[in-house]
Amino acid sequence: MAAPADAAAVLSADDEVHMRAALELGQRARAHSSPNPWVGCRLVASDGRVFEGSTAPPGGPHAEAVALRGAGAAARGATAYVTLEPCAHQGRTPPCADALIEAGVRRVVVALLDPDPRVDGRGVAALRAAGIEVEAGIGAEAVQAQLDPYLTHRRTGRPFVVLKLAASVDGRIAAPDGTSAWITGKAAREDAHRLRAESDAVVVGAGTVRADNPLLTVRDAPGRSPLRIVLGPIPPGAAVLPAISMSGDLASVLEELGARDVVQLLVEGGAKVAGAFHRAGLVDRYVLYLAPALFGGDDGVAMFHGSGAATMGGLWRGRIAAITRLGEDLRLDLVPRRHGARHEQETSELV
Repeated sequence: MAAPADAAAVLSADDEVHMRAALELGQRARAHSSPNPWVGCRLVASDGRVFEGSTAPPGGPHAEAVALRGAGAAARGATAYVTLEPCAHQGRTPPCADALIEAGVRRVVVALLDPDPRVDGRGVAALRAAGIEVEAGIGAEAVQAQLDPYLTHRRTGRPFVVLKLAASVDGRIAAPDGTSAWITGKAAREDAHRLRAESDAVVVGAGTVRADNPLLTVRDAPGRSPLRIVLGPIPPGAAVLPAISMSGDLASVLEELGARDVVQLLVEGGAKVAGAFHRAGLVDRYVLYLAPALFGGDDGVAMFHGSGAATMGGLWRGRIAAITRLGEDLRLDLVPRRHGARHEQETSELV
């Protein structure tokens, strides 16, 4: 006999609540799990007890294994809420799909399928073959946004590219004399360090290294410092060292970094590098920190060096993904419109 419509509605609402909690668990792993996906798992036992897990750093247990270890015998008959399809292959850790089956889990709710060719539906198929009820698609849109860098890397082989710029409201990133410290305030700079900690590599041009001599390390946020990349020759004794000097067309640079397991690449400058990535259409997300300040002229350094759109028809248009207040500054997140269309398509394919 089918469940009453109101019972199904309650079940769906509960599923959404637990998946939101799993999403938050995944975020806890954001700065340390890459190149593995930052996944959250919430295990709800038949008696209502809840056990939670997040992906550990590479080589450590995945989110499902952490939750199962905490649950022990209570996992039998439980429902597992996982933001990404459980893996079905032997890597540095055993397959999570097998662990869920062996633990006697009754039902698994998955937000997204994993496009990694070693998984890509195999985890869900293994669970269903073992008689476990599997439901996919709940919370897909939010998890898609959270895991976008990982999903991009697995589908394309290249990193998810985040272009970060700190600017005045009139779009200048430095004074005419080249100085830029500090356009934004402390809260924005701390947030930028969190963005660094979430990135596997950070790239700047050799001109920025010569002019600013940046460290490009994570200091004002928890997390590891990214691999440092300089486009062009690195001056001896530069603060950015140890770093890797790279050259060539940007698409080839991204392919090489993707092969090095760089899931997210943070482009930090300067204006020439920012302009080159932008015009090549290689930016997946623009993060603009805007200060309530005005240079008041056209002689400051603009965000992008080089020629821009010649006509209104050539204007780049995206969508605003988020606006965040950081002290007196604003963080504006922009994404190309193709990302919005892709999210809608992929979510519908899961239902």
